Amino acid sequence: MSKSKADHWALVAKSVLDRTRLALASKAEQYQRVLQPSAEYLGSLLGVDQGATNIFTEEIIRAGSAASLSSLLNRLDPVLRKTANLGSWQVMSPVEVVGYVVVVDELLSVQNKSYGQPTILVAKSVKGEEEIPDGVVAVLTPDMPDVLSHVSVRARNCKVCFATCFDPNILADLQAHEGKLLRMKPTSADIVYNKVKDSELSDAISTDLREDGSSPSITLVRKQYGGRYAISSEEFTIETVGAKSRNISYLKGKVPSWVGIPTSVALPFGVFEKVLSEDSNQAVADKLSSLKNKLGRGEFSALGEIRKTVLQLAAPPQLVQELKNKMQSARMPWPGDEGEQRWEQAWTAIKKVWASKWNERAYFSTRKVKIDHDYLCMAVLVQEIINADYAYVIHTTNPLSGDSSEIYTEVVKGLGETLVGAYPGRALSFVCKKNDLNSPKVLGYPSKPIGLFIRRSIIFRSDSNGEDLEGYAGAGLYDSVPMDKEDKVVLDYSSDPLIIDGNFRNSILSSIARAGNAIEELYGSPQDIEGVVKDGKIFVVQTRPQM
Repeated sequence: MSKSKADHWALVAKSVLDRTRLALASKAEQYQRVLQPSAEYLGSLLGVDQGATNIFTEEIIRAGSAASLSSLLNRLDPVLRKTANLGSWQVMSPVEVVGYVVVVDELLSVQNKSYGQPTILVAKSVKGEEEIPDGVVAVLTPDMPDVLSHVSVRARNCKVCFATCFDPNILADLQAHEGKLLRMKPTSADIVYNKVKDSELSDAISTDLREDGSSPSITLVRKQYGGRYAISSEEFTIETVGAKSRNISYLKGKVPSWVGIPTSVALPFGVFEKVLSEDSNQAVADKLSSLKNKLGRGEFSALGEIRKTVLQLAAPPQLVQELKNKMQSARMPWPGDEGEQRWEQAWTAIKKVWASKWNERAYFSTRKVKIDHDYLCMAVLVQEIINADYAYVIHTTNPLSGDSSEIYTEVVKGLGETLVGAYPGRALSFVCKKNDLNSPKVLGYPSKPIGLFIRRSIIFRSDSNGEDLEGYAGAGLYDSVPMDKEDKVVLDYSSDPLIIDGNFRNSILSSIARAGNAIEELYGSPQDIEGVVKDGKIFVVQTRPQM
């Protein structure tokens, strides 16, 4: 077998192995949910030793065939990784750091914590949507978040080392160093680490201070209501909408004709505040003011209550009429034409976008960089959803290596939420040299078990004045909400042409790479691009500067 065929076979086999592991983990979690509460209840009644009760479900799992299969996978994994030249690490953010090792079960459980000294977190679970805590200089995990997931992008933006470790022996050694001071030297494919003295930590901090200088002051300008509830894409300006809307408007008519750009309208900055000031929403405004006072006193449980309160807003008739006019002028389907219930679904989605200003992750991110949360304003970009066969995210400079001559892309079946959100498994990933866009190289095949699909619908995208703000980068923190609920589909890759048809795969991946390259040339700087593929046609739904 030739080397290229062996690599291909090993990558495909590795994706099957990863998906099997995910299935085993899911089954184990199901057993824990179903069996463990009953075991603990009966154990307490019968006087069974608590230590035995605590491991009841684990022993049930170990006694079954799943344990044997898991053992087999552990034996196969290093063989496949070696054959495919994958190594023991995938380094999403290669930053050299010095810090004290702290072992945690979940990154999610500590994302709002502040560490008083440089900390290397070894986290058993990282889903992909978490924030990185203050004081953390590295996050290492056996979990497999996508390279272009929120947490991976955040790590690169914040100059935090972030990597997946596939070797259980290395991981065990790192955990054994808990409390110790380590220096980590990553490359794009490996990490070398060693114990260091406290004096080296002081030297590293001094070097960082010399390089970075004082922390830049980050300010937001509060946006005002401009007198219109809805605007067309031709009316998008820095005063009315965020960078997400302006970028998509800028692309229209400038990208190659074979790249589709969805039609858009928006509810501009200030509309939320205007709606809140309506007499019909006085009770909501009063309750919101009270909850914000609680939040100011550090009662963070108020965040959830605020989100629920925002959903009680009533839509002014003028808003409904203006949005209807703008959508129909743009030849977008108006939800109200299908009945009052459909408009209510759309209105609820709009309010969920506004309410996402008070998501825990988003709120604490503004506190972290000392931004006045009240100054954060939310426009809502309205687009028709393309019922995608595939979704992709492009970074036009390879984020793993920093190679500006190489495009890095991840692709999933269905909608892109499974790529940027906390959905288990890996996407298909590939790189492509900009001087040879017809020769994409697959780095890994997909293992995501679930795809999201949706009927023809409308999506309401968050577009804050913190989008792509230098030093903050609010993109990805706030919610984009489809009017209709997505269908979760268990994926079958055995019949997927992207996996089994080499010519089809090369055509689609090359087209995606060419679209990314064209947009980078248009802006003259590296871009972070999201889009979809429908019936072989490439669509771009948003682009932003690659941080």
